[in-house]
Amino acid sequence: MKLEHINVKEAVRYMGMGNNKPDERTALLIDECEKELLKVIEPKFVYRVFDVAHKENGVEVIGTPLFLGGNDICRHLEGCSKCVLFAATISSGVDRKLRAYEAEDMAKAMIADCLASAAVEQVCDIVDNTVKEKLSGYNQTWRFSPGYGDLPISVQRVFLDVLNAQKFIGLNATENNILTPRKSVTAIIGLSKNEISKGRRGCACCNMREVCQFRKRGDHCGF
Repeated sequence: MKLEHINVKEAVRYMGMGNNKPDERTALLIDECEKELLKVIEPKFVYRVFDVAHKENGVEVIGTPLFLGGNDICRHLEGCSKCVLFAATISSGVDRKLRAYEAEDMAKAMIADCLASAAVEQVCDIVDNTVKEKLSGYNQTWRFSPGYGDLPISVQRVFLDVLNAQKFIGLNATENNILTPRKSVTAIIGLSKNEISKGRRGCACCNMREVCQFRKRGDHCGF
């Protein structure tokens, strides 16, 4: 798998520019950083599908030691009989490139960081589409990551172990549950045979999508 381009419009939004067009100098830097990042980006992902059991204080991922605690993940997976656990990354080469920019040129470092965030979201979108194709008999929720709402980020390392992510895509978590490589994502997608409310289908269905302050900074409102 290879990315041919980075979603620059999304990266510009991460820079806080909204729908505004970058000035000429910034546009040139964006183009330069995109070309350099595409040389080192190695998109990788792994996913698995599990049955889930709904408990009073969270959701049990059946057949694994992973328990997803909290009210928010309970609401997110309400009505879902299964879930997809996935991890995605764009490789340690991107981390090295970002560190080099940080040492040389902070303007480039900021731009490249936003481009890299947009790139890993593109990989997540590929996972979404893969799940839709492979599990077309299910409706699916948007992606919900450890650390969203009251789902503790402390599940991160068990999450990665369940996916054997270190072996398959070289993804690890530190003792503080920070993913390495840092431009990586772990997430849960709920699967249901029943219709899923628009709020749980993701940003694409939201009428605030274009002006949302959460999306501008690469986050999610949790609804």
